[in-house]
Amino acid sequence: MAKVIHTYRTVWLSDVHLGFKDCKAEYLIEFLQNMRCEKLILAGDIVDFWALKRQAYWPASHMQVVQLLFDLARQGTKIIYVPGNHDAAIRQLGQPELNLAEIHHQYQHTTSAGLKVLVLHGDEFDAMVCYSKLTAFIGDLSYDLLLFLNRHVYRWRKRLGLNYWSLAGYIKERIPKANVAIARFRQAAITYAKRKQVDMLVCGHIHHPEVVSEQGIIYANLGDWVENCSALVEELDGRLHLVRSTENTESLERLEESNWSGVA
Repeated sequence: MAKVIHTYRTVWLSDVHLGFKDCKAEYLIEFLQNMRCEKLILAGDIVDFWALKRQAYWPASHMQVVQLLFDLARQGTKIIYVPGNHDAAIRQLGQPELNLAEIHHQYQHTTSAGLKVLVLHGDEFDAMVCYSKLTAFIGDLSYDLLLFLNRHVYRWRKRLGLNYWSLAGYIKERIPKANVAIARFRQAAITYAKRKQVDMLVCGHIHHPEVVSEQGIIYANLGDWVENCSALVEELDGRLHLVRSTENTESLERLEESNWSGVA
């Protein structure tokens, strides 16, 4: 059976964390192989230099992701790279050194429906979410434990032939403090978007995919490729939706159902 190639105007990805052992590169490979797009916007933490500094880890699947990105660029896809906190070193590179993408601290995109979209990573809002470095440190330790548990559940489910399921995501949804932090982050992003006078803000960083319309602003968090395997896509007519790509690519949330894309 022939593979269906999905053609998009724009695709947004963030928090891939290549070089980190919990990166779900195999699912991203499947997604990249089955789509084409005019523009690909990478919203930070694509390569995890923090993890690579702790432990050298670069399996063949991570190299294949990089190769697929170069393939897309050669085929004419315009690639925009907005580095995050884990790949901040990319900000120091000039265009010739990277030879793959335009590098921007923030990037503004206009959909075919006319929405002004501001793209950034999201670490800019950390100070508004964590009250202190100690709070952030405790959060990191808790998250590392969740990923450790998630790793083993993922391996066992794979051996049993079961579809991907994120234990980490399931637990996070049931932790009140995590939900409070997510809400604070969302509000900080919406406030920033209003100040910048854009219609929509797209970011990553907190590994929580969602699309919310509040105060006249569309807030979209891209999620990640550690837990959620999610991306935002713009159809050729400007319609937007989040997708999850695991064993079977499925829609997470369709913006056009609420007409947030601006398409009549």
